[in-house]
Amino acid sequence: MKSFNRLIFAVIAAFVLLFIGAQALYSGGIDKNSRNYIVEAERLCAGISRGEKPDISGCEYITSVMEYDGSEEFYSAGGKALFREVGGKVYRFDYDEHSSEYRGRIIVSIAIVFSAMLSIGLLMYVKFRIIKPFNRMSELPYELSRGNLTVPLEETKNRYFGKYIWGTDMLRESIEQQKARELDLLKDRQTLLLSISHDIKTPLSAIKLCSKALSKGIYTDSGKLEEVYASISTNADEIERYVVQLTRSAGDDFLTFTVGNGECYLSSLAESIRSHYTDRLGILHTELEIGEFTDCLISCDPDRAEEVLQNLMENAIKYGDGRRISLSFSEEEDCRLITVSNTGCTLTDEETIHIFDSFWRGSNSSQKPGSGLGLYICRQLMSRMGGSIFARTEGSIMNVTAVFRKA
Repeated sequence: MKSFNRLIFAVIAAFVLLFIGAQALYSGGIDKNSRNYIVEAERLCAGISRGEKPDISGCEYITSVMEYDGSEEFYSAGGKALFREVGGKVYRFDYDEHSSEYRGRIIVSIAIVFSAMLSIGLLMYVKFRIIKPFNRMSELPYELSRGNLTVPLEETKNRYFGKYIWGTDMLRESIEQQKARELDLLKDRQTLLLSISHDIKTPLSAIKLCSKALSKGIYTDSGKLEEVYASISTNADEIERYVVQLTRSAGDDFLTFTVGNGECYLSSLAESIRSHYTDRLGILHTELEIGEFTDCLISCDPDRAEEVLQNLMENAIKYGDGRRISLSFSEEEDCRLITVSNTGCTLTDEETIHIFDSFWRGSNSSQKPGSGLGLYICRQLMSRMGGSIFARTEGSIMNVTAVFRKA
């Protein structure tokens, strides 16, 4: 804000200097020519004395010439005038001591003042309508990074930041809800682990007691031995059941996906990918091909559908060889298929079937950052939108296809 205030003062100072310079430039010429109307009047008198009619077409200061006609208004008429006797007759010369230079000076001065007011007004508008509201929001990312999520943003009707504030507040609420879900999940997992750990101690203790008795040869009767063996098997089965429960719990969905029911035009998705990746891939010198298609409405959550395609594009950029990425379209029954293809695929067919598993990363992911969740998220989102997703390789080309139902 201080730097912007300095800019305002600099603009004001520049206009003041410009105004002073213009006045100084004009004042020299005006002072020099301030009595030129007398020169013009004498020149006209000389012409009259030679019998010429007075011609003021070439005069800058003399505005009219009148010969005395005996009326009183000749001397009393308003305005500035010179009176000269030429050849026994009296002539009145009306004049304006301000030349066109003076009028130009006034026009330039007005223009400078108007420009200064307009520029300063624009700067003040920017300061109070853009810079100042933005400064009030500048602390928001820092507060979000610190985890201060409870205080909502103040609503505003600012035409420049209204949507930004609304979107940022939605982000804050989303992060807050995600944080609450994570805490609930951690609490449930911790409770489950404590419960199973407690329950598993009983069969484990029984197995240990039986094994100790057997090792010391306490049981010699065959019937008793069979009973002990059966008890060990039963307790082992119970422990196995707990292990299965733990495994199932670990495999449950750990991400929450909110998907809305809606529809959008296929062209809007294609245009979104085009606008988002054309410049970026141009910088990377990667060719982007977008195939032809017939536009139609597809059933999906528009934001989530765009998220799926962006994830596929990001994977193509990350794991491809950077030569070409293509977006193609096809139709099958009542579905529209969107395929993202990239060159440079090195995955085997055995690896390809696992690419939609959570936390799975292929042999081509070495030296590349990632969590192995991108395609897993795509599969979950497509499933919730009533579609599907699959992948196939054709030599060195990876094809990942998202299937959307027609609306």
